[in-house]
Amino acid sequence: MTYQQTIAKMNETIASNGAPWDAIDAEAAARMQIQNRFPTGLDIARYTAKIMRDDMKAYDNDPANYTQSLGCWHGFIAQQKMISIKKHFGSTKRRYLYLSGWMVAALRSEFGPLPDQSMHEKTSVPALIEELYTFLKQADARELGGLFRELDAAKEASDAVNIHRLQRKIEEHQTHVVPIIADIDAGFGNAEATYLLAKKMIEAGACALQIENQVSDEKQCGHQDGKVTVPHEDFHQKIRAIRYAFLELGVPDGIIVARTDSLGAGLTKQIAYTTEEGDLGDQYNAFLDCEEVSPEDMKNGDVFLSREGKLLRPKRLPSNLFQFREGTGEDRCVLDGITSLQAGADLLWIETEKPHIGQIGGMVKRIREVIPNAKLVYNNSPSFNWTLNFRQQVFDAWKEEGRDLTNYDRARLMDAEYDETELAAEADARIQTFQADAAREAGIFHHLITLPTYHTAALSTDNLAKRYFGDEGMLGYVKNVQREEIRQGIACVKHQNMAGSDIGDDHKEYFAGEAALKAGGADNTMNQFEAA
Repeated sequence: MTYQQTIAKMNETIASNGAPWDAIDAEAAARMQIQNRFPTGLDIARYTAKIMRDDMKAYDNDPANYTQSLGCWHGFIAQQKMISIKKHFGSTKRRYLYLSGWMVAALRSEFGPLPDQSMHEKTSVPALIEELYTFLKQADARELGGLFRELDAAKEASDAVNIHRLQRKIEEHQTHVVPIIADIDAGFGNAEATYLLAKKMIEAGACALQIENQVSDEKQCGHQDGKVTVPHEDFHQKIRAIRYAFLELGVPDGIIVARTDSLGAGLTKQIAYTTEEGDLGDQYNAFLDCEEVSPEDMKNGDVFLSREGKLLRPKRLPSNLFQFREGTGEDRCVLDGITSLQAGADLLWIETEKPHIGQIGGMVKRIREVIPNAKLVYNNSPSFNWTLNFRQQVFDAWKEEGRDLTNYDRARLMDAEYDETELAAEADARIQTFQADAAREAGIFHHLITLPTYHTAALSTDNLAKRYFGDEGMLGYVKNVQREEIRQGIACVKHQNMAGSDIGDDHKEYFAGEAALKAGGADNTMNQFEAA
């Protein structure tokens, strides 16, 4: 619908309600409607799910069409990220948001900072999704509000060409609302608990939910020790629960990301149920670290398995957990991936201990032998020491090529003394192309960084504190923050506008007419930044 058609339809609605609505301005009401394109979270979930589905098809046609996101722990961070993307690239295409359970635990829990062990309030996750989209919708309203003001100025100047241009710009406005891949951890309980939480997350706007195959009450961060996985059928129940939630709420395109932590998980809490040799439970149990025993070896409290006519005793720890055989992680990841897709997941997530295309690609190749269009979401984690990992990868490659490495100590490659070396330059080049290379060679559809804004907030705050409380004083803020905001065209240098002051002024004028007491007058100090 065009801008003028929207106004005309609003005029009809107002007229049909008679004299009591005479004071309502059709164009003002139409503008408010345009500024609120997504009235509910379900509207957002349906819209963004289609975007992801289309992007997945585009990736299948050409792996260069991979997608990216950054983790956000506050609505303002999400808002500024999308404003920045539109400013620098002109489009939000193939750029998403990621909501990290780690950051919710560390930054948003009422208990205070917590480790990534599903101890935070599960309601804080849908609450953050809603917050992220509230800020993104406000970014739409702010940008459109600016266009409306330009349109009013063009009308006042009787500038027909500019009026037409601005109306087209309003009609073609690209929203800041993009898909969110949201972390539901291990489901916060059984399948019913997973279903209930999934509904809340979808109702808040999430079109993609990521769930991991760890035990809910033993859940650990994917890059820490002590991870405990569950048998496949337990995990598949939760995948199905999420699908039911999507279908119940009318979001059939909803995306399920099945994450396996098996590569770094050496433990399981339970032995899988099995009825015949070779079934899924039997395949899971086959990875257990067992010793063959005879009846006379039985001890009080022992647990035994029967396989191929043999009596086997799984290794059980004092924690009552069972241990997998060493070296089975990749095989378990492959089985996890295949069976998760067969159970209804749409994308896979393999949590690794390092960013290595060969390792990831090797597992994906095996999965694709069964599921040809298998695709991954990959965690480009700050838990990896990217500099050291890639310098070591280059060192190892050069060593295999027979190059002279006498000037390098592999164990000390992180040292700053190597920063200007040829090896460091090659490592940085590989880091720069890692995402594109992994999308092409390892089946990665979506690259995300889980905790980037956690680290940028800490780094920028440290730099500001060092300068402001040190010798630079106020110059530490002015030179390194405000002046840079102005030079780089950072929109929130006009922070009153960013917080919605101009939107509020528009509403005051709509509601009160000439009696409106507006904030954006001549005495508003934000006017000092007009030239910026």
